[in-house]
Amino acid sequence: MKDNDPVERLLARMTLAEKIGQLNLLAAGEGLKTGAGHSTPLASRLDGGQVGAIFGTKSRASARALQERALAGSRLKIPLFFAEDVIHGHRTVFPLNVALACSWDMVLIEETAAFAAAESSVQGLHLTFAPMIDICRDPRWGRVAEGPGEDPLLAARIAAAATRGFQGDDPAGPGRMAACLKHFVAYGAPQSGRDYDNASMAWEDLLSLYLPPFQAGIAAGAVSVMVAFNAVNRLPMHANEPLVEGWLRRRAGFDGLVVSDYTGVKELSAHGLGPAPVVVARALQAGIDMDMVGEDYLRELPTLACNGLEAPEAGFALSADRIVALIDRACRRVLRFKRQLGLLDDPFRGLDGRWAAPPRRTGRDLARKAAARAAVLLKNDSLLPLSPSAPVALIGPFAADQANMLGTWSVLGRAEDVVPLHKAVAALTGRAPRVAWGANIVDEPWVQDRLNVHGVTVTRDPRPEAELLAEALAAARAADVIVATVGEAKEHAGESSSVLSPELPAPQRRLIRALAGAGKPLVVVVFAARPLAIGRIAEQSDALLYAWHGGVAGPEAVADLLFGAASPSGRLAVSLPAHPGEVPLSHAGDPTGRPFPGRFAKFRTGWLDLPDDAPRFPFGFGLGYGRAAYGPPRLSTPAAPADQAVELRVTVQNTGAVETIETVQLYASDPVARLTRPGRWLTDFRQVTLGPGEVREVVFPVHAGQFRYPRAPSLDAVEWLRDPGLIRLHVGPNSRDTQTVELTWLT
Repeated sequence: MKDNDPVERLLARMTLAEKIGQLNLLAAGEGLKTGAGHSTPLASRLDGGQVGAIFGTKSRASARALQERALAGSRLKIPLFFAEDVIHGHRTVFPLNVALACSWDMVLIEETAAFAAAESSVQGLHLTFAPMIDICRDPRWGRVAEGPGEDPLLAARIAAAATRGFQGDDPAGPGRMAACLKHFVAYGAPQSGRDYDNASMAWEDLLSLYLPPFQAGIAAGAVSVMVAFNAVNRLPMHANEPLVEGWLRRRAGFDGLVVSDYTGVKELSAHGLGPAPVVVARALQAGIDMDMVGEDYLRELPTLACNGLEAPEAGFALSADRIVALIDRACRRVLRFKRQLGLLDDPFRGLDGRWAAPPRRTGRDLARKAAARAAVLLKNDSLLPLSPSAPVALIGPFAADQANMLGTWSVLGRAEDVVPLHKAVAALTGRAPRVAWGANIVDEPWVQDRLNVHGVTVTRDPRPEAELLAEALAAARAADVIVATVGEAKEHAGESSSVLSPELPAPQRRLIRALAGAGKPLVVVVFAARPLAIGRIAEQSDALLYAWHGGVAGPEAVADLLFGAASPSGRLAVSLPAHPGEVPLSHAGDPTGRPFPGRFAKFRTGWLDLPDDAPRFPFGFGLGYGRAAYGPPRLSTPAAPADQAVELRVTVQNTGAVETIETVQLYASDPVARLTRPGRWLTDFRQVTLGPGEVREVVFPVHAGQFRYPRAPSLDAVEWLRDPGLIRLHVGPNSRDTQTVELTWLT
């Protein structure tokens, strides 16, 4: 077998230094200067065959130059692979991932990933560090912007769809690239929402909430995984052998490449696991195949391979032979990955110009469609859609904004490609709106100063707030309808952008309060990257649209929705809190012995200082311009043995005058179980398009396997249970407004 395996033949010819070099994943940076006359740290690494892969190249020419230099410096001519953070698009920037999740449209998500792969692969990129599939229920965490929302079923379907989009049937195929599932695991559950912080939880929560999206991505064929910065139950993920080599590889069946996050191996020392030699040995044993940027593998492994490691103070030891075997294991995985990408046969795959870039116009049309499908209409008191002839005042910091529309992690996006909202409205209606973008009330000054670290994209207007409000009110009084644009700058979200209070800044809240008193119909459009507590703005507005950071065509999509060129169909993939202090928050919270009765009651779960009528927008919520009416749900049988499938049927009618897309959602609850189960959890959903007056029957197959849950005193002692007896099924347009039927499993 090994004689016929090109990877094994290559591995047998490699020196120890060459093997270790393959485990080194570096950033492009200054190494873009790769001519013979240039000598940089990266160039010297390439010349010495000490690099296995590079991320961050920005053009095909630079990647090709790096590949040529790497091949020249490699005795065995082993090629590099090239990676990049193609998070929600490449040059064509799509809506943020949390926004795309609100489409609940897996075909659309697959299409956006496929287009991003096509744009990226023609620039010589082979791997994207995406999809990011971290479940998050705490909007204080900035990276909720990059993820799939709060629900494991929705996230699992997104993981599979995005993986299919990036990779197709073959990650080495034309226009395709390898997907990298990240961040493994529970990175979206940090304490207090602080980025990079650790997660401590019941093993049952890890198995039922945070691991299912990774299982789905692996089942869809994802060929790489990135581990997370955090520790899970006190063991940092870069040293977490039970989860990486144990669950990921042995239980989930993953056989691809595992990469570290940026300096993640080095950071094990700050986690308290010991000095560099110890943490390198622990990471290698845990199954981290490539070390990103830190170069600790490159520095420490040669000595460790000769001498082994005895670290009694850390309770850790590895023999030299074992370390050599682990180096071989990691190098073998790197080489197999390169073979899977076709690079061992063709080192210049994607670098030779044979593949054509997809038409930019096609991508922009897709981005506009995606942004319209991602936006969520939260309120509409018969105001939207607006008449194209209505005189409109566009007010607020995002009325003419371009840069923030791209959102966080838009690496190659260009602000000049964005048509700002005031121009999009003029192009659609033929009327230039009255704009008061001078009402540029963004944030408190000291927050603005902190954002300068990242490069501020919305500059605070230096004029007094009273002057700005007067300008805004003057514009409002001269129009028939006010469209107020509020939200957060893109620097407010993303990596290292946690906030204590996820809500609109106080100056923007004061702006909305002033506009609400102007006596004109008020539409509020929220451009944001996380679920923000809307507070009283829901009451002060006549229509409320949560548009997220919608990407390169986001403002055009908002114009489409405001004036009826598109119909809203987004549904929340996250719960919007009534108050910023209400987080973490989820539709699938566990019941207590003293449940919240719907209003404040002493000695019951609830908040003393939160009004009972505070506006809440639950997971799955969203309105359209049509109106969906649900008939009573019906079961094919009220009781069934566990090996028999049951069908739940419900009729849905569009009673409105325009076509609508309805996302029919099925939830379940288990009132009698061996452990406390969530109050309700999502088990399935269907999207149907309904013309005016159209009636459709939606059918959900229900089977006993949907109600399994883990009991796990430890990760090594997991028992999957299913209780016979009563199950409640809840069907409706969101997680709150449902009708219920009861099903009994007989055995």
